[in-house]
Amino acid sequence: MAAKRTSRRRTQLRAQAIAHSLFEPRGLGEAVAWLGFVQADPIRAPARAQDLILRPRVTGYRVGDLDLAYADLGLEEAMLYAYGFMTRETWSCLHPRRHPRPLSKLERRVLALVPSLAPVHPRDLDAHFGRRRERNGWGGHSQATKLALEVLHRRGLLRVAGRKQGIRLYEPAPPVPEVAARERLLRLARLVARVFAPAPKPTVRAILARLGRALLDPQAGPQALEQLIRGDELREEAVDGVPYLVPVDAPPPRDPPERVRILAPFDPLVHDRRRFEHLWGWAYRFEAYTPVAQRVRGYYAMPLLWRDRMVGWVNVSAKESGVEPEVGYVTSRPREAAFRRELEAELERFASFLQPRASE
Repeated sequence: MAAKRTSRRRTQLRAQAIAHSLFEPRGLGEAVAWLGFVQADPIRAPARAQDLILRPRVTGYRVGDLDLAYADLGLEEAMLYAYGFMTRETWSCLHPRRHPRPLSKLERRVLALVPSLAPVHPRDLDAHFGRRRERNGWGGHSQATKLALEVLHRRGLLRVAGRKQGIRLYEPAPPVPEVAARERLLRLARLVARVFAPAPKPTVRAILARLGRALLDPQAGPQALEQLIRGDELREEAVDGVPYLVPVDAPPPRDPPERVRILAPFDPLVHDRRRFEHLWGWAYRFEAYTPVAQRVRGYYAMPLLWRDRMVGWVNVSAKESGVEPEVGYVTSRPREAAFRRELEAELERFASFLQPRASE
C-alpha cells in the first residue's frame, strides 16, 4: 500500500511540474517575467536553448524573437544557476557580488572608455588597446579586451545591450538599488525554488550555496532557503526518500493535455537531471560534448513529452522542405492514434518556429 501511495504521489508531482512550468502560452514579456530566468546556450542544433525554452510558452514564438524584443523588454544577462536572460529585478539581486581580486589596470581602462563608445563591440577596442591575447577559462586564448569586457559584465559594471551577428554589445550597467545581501538571497531563493517547482531540495540548496558564496558567505544561501521553509512559503515533502520543495501557491496537479511537446535540453522541466530521472524513470543526458562513438541518443537529442510521460527524444534537422526528425523511444512508440497525430502537429509547430521573422 505504501508503494502505491508513493507511486501515486510521484505521478502527482509529475503533473504538478508540467502544470507549473508549461503554462498556457502568453506574450513574450509576460512569459519571461513569469519564468524569471531563461537559460541561454549558443548551440544552434536546431536552435538556441533560449528560443527552444520560450517556444512552448509564448504565443506564436519564432526563433530569434527574444533577440528582436530584448531592448524593449528591458532584460539583462547574467549567471544565476547557469548563464541566461532575466528580468532587471532578478539581475539586481545578483549585484554587487564579492570578488577575490580588484580590477586590473586594463579592466579599469576599458570600463572608463565604454561610456563614450557604447554600445561597444569587442572589436571597437582594438584601436585603443591593440589585439593582445590571453588564456581564457576554456584553455584556449581570447583577446585581452574581450576578456576584460566579460569580467566587467560578470561584476555588474557593464550590461549586454544587444548582439550583432551573435556577438555581445556592451554598455554601462544601470545603478543597483541598495539592498542587503541576505534580502537579495531570499528573493533569489524564491525564484530558484519556483523555476524548478516542485524541486528536489538538494538541487535548490546547491544552487543557493553557490549564490550565497558569491554574495555573502557559503552558509547564507542555504539559510535563506530554510527561512522560506520556516515561513511557510515552501512546503517540504519526501517522496521515495527524495525531499521535494513545493511553493504553497503552486498550481494543484491536474490532468495534462493530450499533447506532444519537444523540450530543450535546458528546459526547466529537464534541467535538473536528478528530478528528471526520479519523476520519469530514465536517465537523460546532454550529449553534444560526448564523443560521437559514445553517444546514445544524438548530438542534440531533445526530450519528447506525451501527456505526462517523457516517452523518448528527438533530434531535429532543419531542411528547406521542413524538419527532418529522428525519434527514439525509451521503451516503444506509444500506440495511440492520438500520439501519432499530436507528434505530427508538434513537428509542424516546430517547423514554423524555425522560420525567423522577415524583419530579423
